Amino acid sequence: MTKKPAAKKAAAVEELTRAQAEAELARLAAEIAHHDQLYHQKDAPEISDAEYDALVARNRAIEKRFPELKRGDSPSARVGAAPASGFAKVTHSRPMLSLDNGFSTEDVTDFLGRIRRFLKLPEDGDIEMVAEPKIDGLSAALTYEDGHFVQGATRGDGTVGEDITRNLATIADLPKQLKGRHQGKLIEVRGEVYMRHVDFQKLNKSREAEGEPVFANPRNAAAGSVRQLDPTITARRPLHFFAYTEGETSGATDDCKTHWAFLERLREWGFTVNPLIERCESEKALLAFYERIGERRAQLDYDIDGVVYKVNRRDWQQRLGFVGRAPRWALAHKFPAERAETRLNQIRIQVGRTGTLTPVAELQPITVGGVVVSRATLHNEDEIERKDIREGDWVIVQRAGDVIPQVVEVVKKRRPRDSKPYRFPQKCPVCGSLAVREIDEAARRCTGGLICSAQAVERLRHFVSRGAADIEGMGEKHIQAFWDEGWLKTPADIYRLHKHRDALLGREGWGEQSVKKLLDAIDARRRIPLDRFIYALGIRQVGDQTAKLLARHYETLASWRDAMIEASQGLEKAAKQSSDELPLDVWQLAASLSPAIRDLDDIEGIGPSVANDIVEFFAEKHNREVLKELEKEIEVQPFKAPKLGNSPVAGKTVVFTGTLETMGRNEAKARAESLGAKVSGSVSSKTDYVVVGADAGSKAKKAAELGVKTLSEQEWLELIGG
Repeated sequence: MTKKPAAKKAAAVEELTRAQAEAELARLAAEIAHHDQLYHQKDAPEISDAEYDALVARNRAIEKRFPELKRGDSPSARVGAAPASGFAKVTHSRPMLSLDNGFSTEDVTDFLGRIRRFLKLPEDGDIEMVAEPKIDGLSAALTYEDGHFVQGATRGDGTVGEDITRNLATIADLPKQLKGRHQGKLIEVRGEVYMRHVDFQKLNKSREAEGEPVFANPRNAAAGSVRQLDPTITARRPLHFFAYTEGETSGATDDCKTHWAFLERLREWGFTVNPLIERCESEKALLAFYERIGERRAQLDYDIDGVVYKVNRRDWQQRLGFVGRAPRWALAHKFPAERAETRLNQIRIQVGRTGTLTPVAELQPITVGGVVVSRATLHNEDEIERKDIREGDWVIVQRAGDVIPQVVEVVKKRRPRDSKPYRFPQKCPVCGSLAVREIDEAARRCTGGLICSAQAVERLRHFVSRGAADIEGMGEKHIQAFWDEGWLKTPADIYRLHKHRDALLGREGWGEQSVKKLLDAIDARRRIPLDRFIYALGIRQVGDQTAKLLARHYETLASWRDAMIEASQGLEKAAKQSSDELPLDVWQLAASLSPAIRDLDDIEGIGPSVANDIVEFFAEKHNREVLKELEKEIEVQPFKAPKLGNSPVAGKTVVFTGTLETMGRNEAKARAESLGAKVSGSVSSKTDYVVVGADAGSKAKKAAELGVKTLSEQEWLELIGG
């Protein structure tokens, strides 16, 4: 440790004017950040611990006297602050999406092939990629204004995360003030919070000595540390941050033509970028990098679960865009799942919200990939029969993608002599109703519907889940207890729990504060965006992405509800006319009879099977009643399309027909959707534009008949700005 020259004695805090205090806080923030970097990143401290503590104490004293001057990058956030009552929500300006996974060489080949086809590149052409280790930590988004760190958030559901600004500010190697060029008022950097192995081991030893439960792995330790309500706890945890991509950034990276150049910019700003990242110019180079990183995995001081490949050219990234919840220009090539051998004690049947009977293996607890596993999925009865899985068997268990435990195979040589084949139940284990399998389906479903308490409770759990209504405090235990009391039967009853306030106060474990907190959380979710509301209803096959497609197309609850009721009437009419028992044929007849069904069917990304499930949901009277009761309790907000500047096609319905010359059909659709247009598969009176390519067929003819405006490919490109 080198000694700095003695500094001039600073004025007493009590003697500082407001202007002097403001200047002193700026000086202290910079000086403390300087010493943090020397200590935590370079292991070369310039001052003693006592001198450092004195700087921190002075900063805190000035903030106490002038609380209105506390800075966004205040060092006090790194050493502790009063516990927060909870985490505020942060809506990401640009969604934090996940990555598609690959598990084999063929998956990588297919990934590169899809890029070539989308961009209309030569089949044998190389694509320069950037390859980086996939850190197994907690994703976070950091926002900077004029170079100052002002906000940090978790990924959450990709659209809305939690505000963990004060906790992230405690991470020493996360820059609080950017260096170098950072023109532009807004910069958002995304990356991974992680914990090193040596620090994880020390933390667990400390927790064990204090009688506290230990963490299962470094990822859980990092996530648990960041989500502490008290930042002083986070500050005591040795966390680190790798930066690897950007969010909403105004002008600061426009000159970075490649992802590699952007990573260099991150280093220039003061972020830690993984030093193992490489540029790869061919598929062979990518796979060689994957092999090298896999061999070094055990020697790294942090957990990784694969390698991420990203297209290097940023203009190609923009053209490729996103599909569903993942970018087309990136792939996570996961490492093979880790395996272990253990005993399968029992096969238990779970009943889901749509009535699906799912078999679950109850295992003798075993550690797989650093995590204790006591349950594993068995998928369905066909899988059990195919693998001949029996209760009492010894089995091989793996964590697929290092996440979902599953039974891979049976160790037949260890099978007990009295073993008997497992017989899948023909009746629901919860309500006793018949459990049936439909044609071409692997799943067996309970026919009990809402009389089956398991389905009803699961639907309620789904309704309050994070991606849906997102009501904090309404966990599985509470929902089951309220169901047993008769307080909850439908989702609308959740918003009527205030009627049972006195009874709640009388229950064991419920006090004035906990009851108030729950009821406040319910009231805070009386306004729900349309896409979340659709997803919350738990319609079979309607996940969050399908819900977004529906919300984007219909825009309001009234519009969607009325269209689906009209479609259900069309389906009922078709069922009466059809003598064929095949559901798909009935659906095709219904589509020919009902404009509402055709409109639903034409939504890009929603096929007949999904559309049929949506319409059948509305065909059930009790589901329409659920909707009606919910509308009395909550406000469903119209869908808000992303901010698109002056997009000339936002909200317009576009149909593409024929062969396009400058871009593939998929790219054309993706580009239109990114500008806020609705892409349809058929022409109707509601269509705004039909883009006509070479060899156009009946769609161009129908557009002429209906008077719909047609555009050549060149006219379309001029309309959208190239």
